[in-house]
Amino acid sequence: MVNNIKKKYDVIVIGELNVDLILNQIESLPEIGKEILASRMDLVLGSSSAIFASNLSSLGAKVSFLGKIGTDSFGDLVMDSLKNKGVNTDLIIRDEKLKTGATVVLNYGEERANITHPGAMEHLTLSDITVEKIQEGKHIHISSIFLQPELQKNVYEIFKLAKEAELTTSLDVQWDPAEEWDVDLQKLLPYVDVFLPNKQELLCLTKENELQDAVDKVSDSGNTIVIKMGNKGSICCSEGNQNKLPAYLNENVVDAIGAGDSFNSGFIFKFIQGADLSECQIFGNLIGAINTTRAGGTAAFINYKQIIEIAKEKFGYSG
Repeated sequence: MVNNIKKKYDVIVIGELNVDLILNQIESLPEIGKEILASRMDLVLGSSSAIFASNLSSLGAKVSFLGKIGTDSFGDLVMDSLKNKGVNTDLIIRDEKLKTGATVVLNYGEERANITHPGAMEHLTLSDITVEKIQEGKHIHISSIFLQPELQKNVYEIFKLAKEAELTTSLDVQWDPAEEWDVDLQKLLPYVDVFLPNKQELLCLTKENELQDAVDKVSDSGNTIVIKMGNKGSICCSEGNQNKLPAYLNENVVDAIGAGDSFNSGFIFKFIQGADLSECQIFGNLIGAINTTRAGGTAAFINYKQIIEIAKEKFGYSG
């Protein structure tokens, strides 16, 4: 398939949309039949895909989102939040029969426990994702396939369509709530230019106990694999080479919600500009760290100038 379509967007994000109700400053885990208190609460734009899209747009990329939500107040919050960050929402489907998804986040410093009602995100189907739509972008990013059963079922076909249309691609599978990890990486990864799991997800996906064994299992796909390791930094694997970089450490973490998605946005922002992988990785680490300076996944990101000012002030970034 020859791609002669004029590109409107740098990146089209295909994925889940929901709000996050974040409960902070909790002293213990809840127990059945008992009640505990959270000293702080925030209702913000949630979902891995939306955080990625929002922060990528704040950095300056032209981003559009393809997903499904309800016509409820949570859906309004999602739409307003994306629009406020410059994300095009023309491809978002609003279904009055469905409810917008929501995640209750119990936040404990850099760790958290989540409860998610998937809602409309379970109903995004292959018929909603047409060649005509994805051809409007130069790059396709997909996230959280295990929260979207229809998307998971057809993820190979979607990536194949994208590559046939000569788009570059990236994938962050995220956590599988069922812990079945039912995805054939050997079949899928040849269509994925940048694969972005965190360490635990890669171990689960490959059913290995050691990281190097997991990397070896997927490193022959011919693409770039980037493994996120939180405050331990990241590893970038490409063409038989591995580059491990330490994290930019924030001594006063507000929370780490969305830090991995922010890493993705920083890495892909540089990737779509044609930067070398080391520069992509450095910028991914940086944007992931900036994420932790404010509550939720998007509050730390306004525009490129402001983001770089934070990078210089808090992390000594000189790029």
